[in-house]
Amino acid sequence: MRKHIANIKLEDEDNEINLTPMLDVVFIMLIFFIVTASFLRETGLDTNRPDQDQPQVLQDEEGAILVIIDETDDIWIDNRIIDVRAVRANIERLHAEDPDRPVVVQTATTSTAATLVAVMDASRQADVYDISIASAN
Repeated sequence: MRKHIANIKLEDEDNEINLTPMLDVVFIMLIFFIVTASFLRETGLDTNRPDQDQPQVLQDEEGAILVIIDETDDIWIDNRIIDVRAVRANIERLHAEDPDRPVVVQTATTSTAATLVAVMDASRQADVYDISIASAN
């Protein structure tokens, strides 16, 4: 009986699995999938940045509709705090008084992007497409 158990142990030691061909196949498959993968370009907000070579021409924004978003995401128009649902009506009213007035949105550095997007959407719903964004330092 002891002789039989010793033979089994020897057979187990002789039968080792060689993993090199499996790793080669996995590596070739990885290269295949990387090469054949299609890379998608994700879209975001379209912004028009001024060229660095051209001198910036500052527009006269004295008569602009100024919308201020402060650090706590409060929206100020005409020195009054406005609810986000009332931004469209206020911009429509101010734009009706003078249709040539652009909208300037001044944001604090700690304000959220959701509030900025909500103000920009409200401006576009009010048929105002001349929107500028400024950052308060």
